Amino acid sequence: MSAQLRALRQLIAERFPDAALLAERDAHRLASAVSTGIPELDRAFPGQGLPRGKLTAWAPEGGAAAVLRAACRAVIASGERAAWVDGPRTAMAGWTGTDHSDTPWREWSEGMPLVIHPSDRVSALRCAELLLKSGAFALVVLDVLGMAPRAEPMGTETVRLARATREGGGAFVVLTPSGSMAALRVAAKLDPHGVRWRRGPWGEPALPAEARIEVRARASGWNAAARIVLPVAPYDVRCALEAGPDRRNPGRVP
Repeated sequence: MSAQLRALRQLIAERFPDAALLAERDAHRLASAVSTGIPELDRAFPGQGLPRGKLTAWAPEGGAAAVLRAACRAVIASGERAAWVDGPRTAMAGWTGTDHSDTPWREWSEGMPLVIHPSDRVSALRCAELLLKSGAFALVVLDVLGMAPRAEPMGTETVRLARATREGGGAFVVLTPSGSMAALRVAAKLDPHGVRWRRGPWGEPALPAEARIEVRARASGWNAAARIVLPVAPYDVRCALEAGPDRRNPGRVP
C-alpha cells in the first residue's frame, strides 16, 4: 500500500468515522464465504462456505435442491438476502414468486427467498445477471434445467454471469452437470444404505424419514467430501380443486 493511499484512508477515518467503519465491515463481508447452514458441508468447501464473487457449479442430483433451499434460508436467517431463478417452475410452494409479467403469484412470506419464474431461458439468464450485478443478494441460485432448447448458460453467457458475480460480490450457484468457468464444482449422491424409514402400522418401512447424502467439492488444489443427513418431509400433491395457484400452470388460478 502506497503512502498516499494510507494517508487518504487515515483522512477518511478521521473526517468520516462512520463511513470508515462501514467500509471495513463491507470488506469483511465480501471476504467471508456464504454459509449453507450445514457445518459439515461448509467444512468441505475451500472457504468454509460458498465463495463470494465466484461461480459454483452444482450437479442437479443427490439432494442438491434441498441443500440449496436450506442454504437460502440460512442466508436470510443471517440477515442477508437470497434469490432463486426457477426456470422449470418447480420451487416449493410458500416461496415468493413472480411470473414473466412481474405479477406475484403468491403473497410474499417473511424469511423466504425471492423466487422468480422467468418465461424462457433467456429471461432466466437476464434475471440472474441483474440480481448478481445489484449486489443486494448474498446468494443467487439459477435453475434452468429442463428449459428448451439449451438449458445451461454457455459460452459468452457464462462469461457475462461470471463477470456479474464478481461485480456484485455475492455467491452464485448454477444447477448444472457441467462446470464451465466454475471456481467450485459440487456433486452429491444419495447413499442407498443411509435412509432411515418411518414404520407403518405393522412395522414395515412406510415413508423415508432421513436420507444420508455424500457431497464432493472440487476446486483448484482442493478435493474434499462430506456426509450430511437431511430430513425427508412428506409432500402431498395439490388437488386441482384447491384454491390458489395451479402448479401445473403457475400463471393460472382456478
